[in-house]
Amino acid sequence: MVTTLTFQYIGAVRAVPAAWCNGDAMADEPTKKPNGLKDYVKAEQMVQLALAIPIGCVVGWAAGAWLDRHFHTGWIAIVGIVVGAAGGFLQIVTIAARSMKNDR
Repeated sequence: MVTTLTFQYIGAVRAVPAAWCNGDAMADEPTKKPNGLKDYVKAEQMVQLALAIPIGCVVGWAAGAWLDRHFHTGWIAIVGIVVGAAGGFLQIVTIAARSMKNDR
């Protein structure tokens, strides 16, 4: 004679949330779905933050150096570097403000 062990679901247990195993009871699994392209957009914004001031300085220096050659002066390149750095800093503030606004 073979005895089979069977489990029966009792309806009264249904009211207890942790009594029946469902997706919410498994704490190790993340409930958040992957964002897809949003992660790549965030990464691209971080790259923009890292490159904003150096590229601004280089562009300002190049424009200032061209103006120095054109007007036969030696100080416009320095002003171009400062203006490029200020533009890069403004870009950083804009990206950070937009990122904080989107996170809410």
